[in-house]
Amino acid sequence: MLTRVKTTLIALSIITSSALASDILATVNGKNITKQDAQTFVTAQVPQANFAELKAEEKKMITNRLIEKHLFMELAAKEGIASKPDFKRNMQKIKEELLVNMWMKEQMDKTIVSDSESKAFYDKNTDKFMGKASMHARHILVEGEAVAQEIIATLKPLTGEALKEKFIALAKEKSTGPSGPKGGDLSTFTKGQMVPEFSTAAWALDNGQMTMTPVKTQFGYHVIYVEKKTPEAVVAYDEVKENILASLRQKQFAAKISEVATELKSKAQIVEVLAEVNATQNK
Repeated sequence: MLTRVKTTLIALSIITSSALASDILATVNGKNITKQDAQTFVTAQVPQANFAELKAEEKKMITNRLIEKHLFMELAAKEGIASKPDFKRNMQKIKEELLVNMWMKEQMDKTIVSDSESKAFYDKNTDKFMGKASMHARHILVEGEAVAQEIIATLKPLTGEALKEKFIALAKEKSTGPSGPKGGDLSTFTKGQMVPEFSTAAWALDNGQMTMTPVKTQFGYHVIYVEKKTPEAVVAYDEVKENILASLRQKQFAAKISEVATELKSKAQIVEVLAEVNATQNK
C-alpha cells in the first residue's frame, strides 16, 4: 500500500512538473519567463487580447521583448539604479498609488447591488431601455428599371407564402447583389441602417408586402419584400440586467468614495498653499 502511494505521488509530481514546464517560454540566466508573464504583458497593451490565440510570430516577438526586459533589469540592477534617489522617490509614488488602488478595489468589491434594486430601477426607467424598431426584409437588385418592373409584374398577382417563395426564387436567379444567393435575405436591420431611398420604401410596407414600383438607389433598382417588422419595444429585463447592476454598483461606489473623502477632509488639517498664493496675487 505504501509503495502504491509513493508511486502515485511520484507520478503526480512528474505531471505537475511537466505542466509547469509547458508554461515556460524561455529561461534567462536561470529566470523563467512564462506564458503568464506574456499574458500580463499582452493585457497591459490590449486588455481583451489572449496570448494563446496570437500568431506564432507575435508570440515570438513578445517572448523576445520579455527576454530583453529581464536583461535590461539585470543590467540596471548591476549599475546600481535601485540605490539612486530618483528610483527611491518613484518607488514611493508607485507604492502610494498601489495602496490607494488596492483600497479602492476593496471598496468596489464590498459594493453590492441586489437583484431587487436592479429590477426596481428597470421598472422605474423603462424609457431608458427601448429597443429600436427593426425589420427582416429581402430585396432583388438589378441594374435596369425595366428589369425591375418585369419582376414586379411577375410577383404582383401573388400573395402570402406563394409570393415569398417566388420572390426568393427570383432573387436567386436575377439579383446582382451579394444577398442574391440567399434569396435576397438582408437579415434584420433597424431604421437608418439602409440608404434613405431604400429605407423610406421598406418602412412604408407591412408584413408580407412588396414594393409595387422599382426603388432606385446608388446601387441600382430594388424590389423589396418585407417578411416581418418589429415595432419599438422595451428590451426584456434579463437582457439588460447585468448592465444595470454594473451601473448601479458604479454609482453606489462613487457616492461612497465621495462620502468617505468628505469625512476624511473634515477631520484632516489641510492647508491649500496654492489657494493662498492665488489670493495673494489677486490683491
